[in-house]
This record gives sequence, structure tokens and C-alpha cells, in this order.
Amino acid sequence: MVPRASLPPRTGLLVFQPLKRRYCAECRRGPLPLLVLEDGAPRCLDCVDLAHLVFLPSGDTALTRRAREESALSAVVVRFNRRKSRYERQGVLVEGAALARAELRCLADAEARRRRRVRDARRRAAQDVLFAQAFATEILRVFPGCPTDRARAIALHASERGSGRVGRSPAGRALTEGAVTSAVVASVRHLDTPYDRLLMSGVPRHEARRRIAAAVATVLEGWAGTGLGSTG
Repeated sequence: MVPRASLPPRTGLLVFQPLKRRYCAECRRGPLPLLVLEDGAPRCLDCVDLAHLVFLPSGDTALTRRAREESALSAVVVRFNRRKSRYERQGVLVEGAALARAELRCLADAEARRRRRVRDARRRAAQDVLFAQAFATEILRVFPGCPTDRARAIALHASERGSGRVGRSPAGRALTEGAVTSAVVASVRHLDTPYDRLLMSGVPRHEARRRIAAAVATVLEGWAGTGLGSTG
């Protein structure tokens, strides 16, 4: 019934999920959803004193590990995979009280992880605010004529976490002049020229950029003057 060479490494008691209808060799009950082999013969969980255990399916590694730690008696449940010609782990049998204690431990950990995620999110948000301020300051240094509100908006857009925009690139994080200029150019291109309308009308991107290049240069030249940024 059991190809011995295909059994998983012994880590304690083994319980099988049979693929065929099997009956207990001792009490004759069946068909058995779970069985233990004793001297090559199937036995039900009642006959081998394991019926008081509860089944915990595979999937939650931390819960399984802790349930086995908490349980004085446990067993690994396996089922034969015909296609792969091997037994595969399906879960474990553990004491009900042990499973309850393990679940409480995992819930406590989950709460701790949740609190840590909240702290980390607040820390990242504070870092993002500081970085956006630094990016806006650098925009105004390179383009002192850029309106202050516009510089802030460009900085927030370019430095948004997870956006993949220039502000999140290594050059952007280093506040290089090239990265700052790229962010400003992108903003001008979309907000101060007909670039988007050209794209929507089917003009290829490179051709659209060529057509609006002079307009972009005019805005940049104006902002690169020595005037102070305004809120307008």
C-alpha cells in the first residue's frame, strides 16, 4: 500500500490520506479519511489513540510550527501524488488546545507587525515630506523664476514613492541638477504646451516632442532668470 522509498523524511508520527477506500484492520470501520499504518495494516485514528487530535492544513508555516511546539502529541499528514510518484505533506494533527494557543501567539505577532507597519509608514511619510521639500528647494535654485507652488507640485509629483519617476531614481535621490531639470521639463511639457493633445491626435512621441521643444525652452529660459519664485 505504501511505497516506502517515496515516504517523506520521518519527523514523528505519519498519518495517511488514502486515495482508495480503506478500512481499519482492527475495528473494521471505514472507509477511512485518515489512517495510520501498523505492521503494514491500516488502523483508524481511534484505534491508534489519535482521534482527539485536530487537523491543521498546510499553508501557514508559523502557525504549524507553533502548534507542533505547543502540542505534546502531533502527527504529519501526507497523501500520495500519483503524477509525481511521491507522498506530499497535507498538514498536521495537533491537540485542539495547542492549536488555540498557537493561534493566539500568531495573532499577537500579527498585531505587533501591524503596529510596526504603521510606524514604518509614518516614518516613510515624514521622510517623503522632507525629500519633497528638498527637491522643491533645488528646483527653485536651478529655476529661481519658477512659481513656488509650481515647484512644490513638481517635487511632489516627481518624488512620489513607488511611482518610478525621476525623483525616485538614484540621480533624483541625490538631487542632481539633471534629475531636477528632467522633472521640470516633464511638467512644462504636459502643462504648458499642447504636447498631450498632439499625442491624443496620433502624433508620434518623438515628433510631438520636437514640435513643442521651442515652447518648453521658452518657459525654462524664463524660469532660469534671477527673479524670485512666487505663489502665483
